[in-house]
Amino acid sequence: MKYNNQNLTLLLVIICILFGWDQNDLNAQQDTQYTQYMYAANIINPAYAGSRGVTTLTSQYRAQWTGIEGAPRTMNLSSSGPLDYRFEHMGLGVNIIYETIGPSIETAVAGDFSYQLYIDRYTFLNLGIKAGLELINVDYTKLEIYNSTDPTFQNNIVNRVSPIIGAGAYIYSDIWYAGISVPDFLTTKYYNDISVSTAKERANIYAMGGYVFELNPYLKFKPTALVKYVSGAPLGVDLSVNFLFNDIVTAGASFRFTNAFSAITGFQVNNNLFIGYSYDIDTTEIRQYNGGSHGLFMRFDIGTNRDLRLLTPRFF
Repeated sequence: MKYNNQNLTLLLVIICILFGWDQNDLNAQQDTQYTQYMYAANIINPAYAGSRGVTTLTSQYRAQWTGIEGAPRTMNLSSSGPLDYRFEHMGLGVNIIYETIGPSIETAVAGDFSYQLYIDRYTFLNLGIKAGLELINVDYTKLEIYNSTDPTFQNNIVNRVSPIIGAGAYIYSDIWYAGISVPDFLTTKYYNDISVSTAKERANIYAMGGYVFELNPYLKFKPTALVKYVSGAPLGVDLSVNFLFNDIVTAGASFRFTNAFSAITGFQVNNNLFIGYSYDIDTTEIRQYNGGSHGLFMRFDIGTNRDLRLLTPRFF
């Protein structure tokens, strides 16, 4: 598939929004955006691994800016849980992220390790580290380039490997949580062999928190917040509110400051399986070119019936 001039223009807009131009350098503003981050925090915080007390399998798919050819598409698969009783207080997790943006394909595989500390009877502090590899491929032949002699587009990027090193802290009880993390400390230069253009991914700092208010035996209210900071980019703030009806149906909304409104819904199929959906409407100028962003989420918990019942009403 080739991207014609009109689609290439839109693609460049996407790249500028996602990464942000800085003279001759291209600097990443933030990692992949997930509207339903509150259900799979280990993507951005390795200390989350094992905090649910059961083994959890999650899957997320995000189709961003539908209707724009080459817009980001992201799939995430992860698993995390506590180690057995011989290694009490420890948790392990693994994350696989596959993302396509125009002619580029990025794959990341990382493992998480966490250690749990007791604060009091109901409060715990997890400290975690993340380590893995990131693989990027860029096929410039998919672009219809105006200047075919531009040296930037002469050589495809093939299997460029970069290490991932991250860390985080996560404090929580049955009804609230807070965390801070840096999923990847390293600055990655994708085009360092080309003097005229360099793409960089800089460390993203995340702070997150949430609380569960039991309004009555059949209704719970959960506000959450996620703050993202990276050097050279505006501060990112996500605020969301969710209501849980009869411990089965979740409905809510979120606002990503200056960027998008989102609707979030979820359904607890049984003690093990939770599925969710989100829809984002952009508030920036790019909204005129796309049909919004869709997100699908699935979480499957593996544990005894007693363990699974103890997860309610936390649902994070």
